[in-house]
Amino acid sequence: MEEELELVFESTKDDMDRAIAHMEKSLLKIRAGRASASMLDSVMVEYYGAPTPLAQVSNVNTPDARTISIQPWEKSIIPDIERAIMNAGLGFNPMNNGESVIISVPPLTEERRRELAKMAKAESESAKVGVRAARKSAMDELKKMGNDGLSEDMRKDSENDIQKMTDEYIAKCDAMFAKKENDIMTV
Repeated sequence: MEEELELVFESTKDDMDRAIAHMEKSLLKIRAGRASASMLDSVMVEYYGAPTPLAQVSNVNTPDARTISIQPWEKSIIPDIERAIMNAGLGFNPMNNGESVIISVPPLTEERRRELAKMAKAESESAKVGVRAARKSAMDELKKMGNDGLSEDMRKDSENDIQKMTDEYIAKCDAMFAKKENDIMTV
């Protein structure tokens, strides 16, 4: 029984960690007024007939807080990179100087900041749903183990431990959201 309980805890912790990791990734894509190479992670460039991630056909970096510079490995794909950025729906207007593609990241309006904060809140809620789903499956597993001979005291203690773990992960989600919201709303 001890080993089975340990497996339930590990599995639950892994599921909750995955929910947090997904939230972190999603929050990186929400821009907070500062340029970041991760803003272009979703851009796919048509490269020799196949859609290819931008990072695999160029060097993407941020020389300053308002600029993203894209240095393609081959100059011939500059128009394809520009087209891919325009089609990605990120609201950027790429320019090229014959050597590289440059994106000037415009400052955010108050309305857009609120919109991005809502998106961050939705990501936070989605992560919390994932954490709660992990808790529910763990609780169901504990109930099953209770029917298979796990003592009532051990089951209650385990349920309390899982609830504590859930509360910690929910607090992590809230803290990550608060930090991102602060980043977004700071002019």
